[in-house]
Amino acid sequence: MSTQKIVPILAGGGTRLPAHVGILQALDEFDIAFDNIVGVSGGSIISSLYASGLSIAEVKHIALNTDYSTFRGFSLFKLLRNGGLSSGDVFERWVDRLLHGKTFKEMKYNLHIVATDVARGKPVIFNKERTPDVKVSLAVRFSMSIPLVFSFKKFNDHLMVDGSILSEDALHRDWADDGTPVVCFRLKGDYEYDDIKIKGMFPIVQYVSLLIRTFMTTISREYINEAFWHNTVVVNTGTSSAVDFTMTPAQKEVLYFKGYHTATKILPIKVKALTIGDKKTVKV
Repeated sequence: MSTQKIVPILAGGGTRLPAHVGILQALDEFDIAFDNIVGVSGGSIISSLYASGLSIAEVKHIALNTDYSTFRGFSLFKLLRNGGLSSGDVFERWVDRLLHGKTFKEMKYNLHIVATDVARGKPVIFNKERTPDVKVSLAVRFSMSIPLVFSFKKFNDHLMVDGSILSEDALHRDWADDGTPVVCFRLKGDYEYDDIKIKGMFPIVQYVSLLIRTFMTTISREYINEAFWHNTVVVNTGTSSAVDFTMTPAQKEVLYFKGYHTATKILPIKVKALTIGDKKTVKV
């Protein structure tokens, strides 16, 4: 395949971020170039690490060997006071350490991180043009703030939460300001969960777990507008959960290969269609 430039959007996924690393590997092997990269939710973690200058191998090592459970808290007090079971501070410090405290103007690629202003229901975009001196780790924390899992946090006059709850048209825009086509990589799960038993003196714990799980499942199954199918690649991640903080390295490896194999299969079709202006629907 001849070199083709796109703007990859790594959208959603929660803790299933190894799938996005597989996507980057496929992009590299197909020699698909990009100067801009967009990250949303779990995709914001992978896009920021790569945009900082880390190699795909280094990003993969981080994604597969990090213990995600260290980011998960379960404080009902924090939930009632701040809207999340965990403050998200540990997660933000982890990202900041990996990025060596870099701001958007210091990134190797033009990185765009998308979060949601829950008070207004609108996207908030972080990049070197809009927020050059903002630490990337802070924007990633906003974009990855899964409702009820991580606390809401204010940024200026915005109340920030996970970017995955945005509609499709918030992501399909001219990110490069030169007409470079975008390809949005979305993760979709097919969940078959065991029932959560509601018992004990404080059933609120089980109810919150059910609510988080149902919310993230609904987002994963969001309808994709037909107008965006020509530049959307959907990776089916099987029964893996977007809020599984206890994944084993083997489970993460499976997600990596799901992202890689899907992108390898679909990218030639999508890129060819974008190159010749063909906007036929190609479903995974």
